[in-house]
Amino acid sequence: MMESEIAERIAARRAELDELEVQLVKQLDQVRAERDELAVAERVWQRMAEQLAVEQAVAAPAAAQVAGHAVLLVPHRGPGVDADALPPDYQRILAIVRGAGGAVSTKQVGEELGLEVAVRGKLEPLRGKLSKLAGRGWLRKLPDGKFTTRL
Repeated sequence: MMESEIAERIAARRAELDELEVQLVKQLDQVRAERDELAVAERVWQRMAEQLAVEQAVAAPAAAQVAGHAVLLVPHRGPGVDADALPPDYQRILAIVRGAGGAVSTKQVGEELGLEVAVRGKLEPLRGKLSKLAGRGWLRKLPDGKFTTRL
């Protein structure tokens, strides 16, 4: 009788362990599936972060150091480069000239920007920006010193 009792206990324990193994295999499958989903989510997140970084780098104006001061770079106008590549103040200037419908003077642009146009020193930095836009192909500088849009 002792042998049959031991055999029953062994069989019962084996059944318990078989049941536990089935549960553990099921849990392991769930863990692996979730881990795979996390790996996919991580790859998607990484791609999105890279894409966002590229978009921000393109949208952000390039900066350089000149004599220890940060200077915004104005890109040359060309294929694939639109006005969004310009720093915001240059975009405003370009929009004013485009909206004028004809040639405008530095003073007229300054008035639109709300500058003190009676003070010549207030217009010189603006004249420099207009000239830079003309030099980079965004505007055209006429012989009389006025600016107009490029066709």
